[in-house]
Amino acid sequence: MKHEPFHYKTKEDVIAAMRETGAVFPLSEDTSALTAPYDFSSKRAANRILFQPMEGCDSEADGSPGELTFRRYERYARGGPGVLWFEAVSIAREARGSANQLYMNAQNIDAFKRLVEHTKAVCARENGFEPLLIIQSTHSGRYSKPNGVPVPLIAANNPLFEGENPISKDRIMSDDELGALAGMYGESARLAAEAGFDGIDIKACHHYLYNELLGAHTREGIYGGSFKNRVRLLTLAFDAAAAAAPAGFLLTTRLNVYDGVPYPYGFGVSSQGGLAPDLSEPLMLIGNLKDKYGLELINITAGNPYVNPHVTRPYDKGMYVPEEHPFAGVTRITGFAKTVQEAFSDIAVCCSGLSYLRGYSGMLGAGMLESGGAAFAGFGRLALAYPDFPKDILSGRGMDPKKVCLTCGGCSRLLRAGKNTGCVARDRAVYPPAGN
Repeated sequence: MKHEPFHYKTKEDVIAAMRETGAVFPLSEDTSALTAPYDFSSKRAANRILFQPMEGCDSEADGSPGELTFRRYERYARGGPGVLWFEAVSIAREARGSANQLYMNAQNIDAFKRLVEHTKAVCARENGFEPLLIIQSTHSGRYSKPNGVPVPLIAANNPLFEGENPISKDRIMSDDELGALAGMYGESARLAAEAGFDGIDIKACHHYLYNELLGAHTREGIYGGSFKNRVRLLTLAFDAAAAAAPAGFLLTTRLNVYDGVPYPYGFGVSSQGGLAPDLSEPLMLIGNLKDKYGLELINITAGNPYVNPHVTRPYDKGMYVPEEHPFAGVTRITGFAKTVQEAFSDIAVCCSGLSYLRGYSGMLGAGMLESGGAAFAGFGRLALAYPDFPKDILSGRGMDPKKVCLTCGGCSRLLRAGKNTGCVARDRAVYPPAGN
């Protein structure tokens, strides 16, 4: 479906376009809901703005944070989000998504300590509080490129992704190989706590390994087929993290509740075929995590940025033109967060997909909170483009439309190319225009 690029000058223009497209999402001109603190059982978030994980591809060769990593998190910290959800940090060298993806280990833990200390100190100095810091621990799975070239490690072949060039079956991880990963998440949790992080995200989204396992209906053995088998490894990782982490350390996940690919190759999709969502299994999984681990926070997302990025991050310009208006994507992904929040009122849900609304994204975040659709408003691309927007909202100035994300996809193109990632429109002093 063709649509005009984002051109809305007023909130009324946005509402009119919602009516035309059938979109349904809440907007509130009163953004004060974003300023409220949130109390977990042992920690407090100073406000409800959460910066989503945005990978930078700027680590040192050993996986420790580089100069640009420190720069990025200092800029985030100055902005003043209540929760700063760190980018993907690999649990193993062979599981890195690029040669420059962060990889925390016993040899470089001191560098991560310095990054955590610096980030918290900058925010405290600039804003009067320390943000909660969540580390996203990941295994890149089929998107592993530890030396800059693909070396996939997969749960099962997926003809929807692989087409006429299926990944060799010797790249399918065995049950023993998968089972060994759980302990690595325990070690990641231990190291993260030592470094000063407030919690760990066992990443299960965007079709990286743990998300792929959730939809591994065609896999044989103890990690595929039935729901119990497909969630087994994620549960084992939580077991290991819970055993290794100190009391009060937050255990969470950024979870795909909908993969947007047909059964039997996706999670959260109807078994009757097509792309219709079916959140019965995701809700069951969340309930299990809550009952067993006291889950207090969850980050809800959907889709695959390599295959159907419009599901993950609605846009105007990208690798293809979606068969829907971006407002439909915003409706879908915020609707998923609302479904989860309404099902689990005692879990703080973070919603995604807000940045497409540009200068109105703060209104959308506030609307989600006011309507009971989420407890935290999550911003990824917008934070990369305009890291000080929380300060502008919290001070009452409002967002500057000249600084917002343009959803051009330039940051994602840099990431896929394994280059230092940033906003190509707003930060050209460091990052070249996309394609260079």
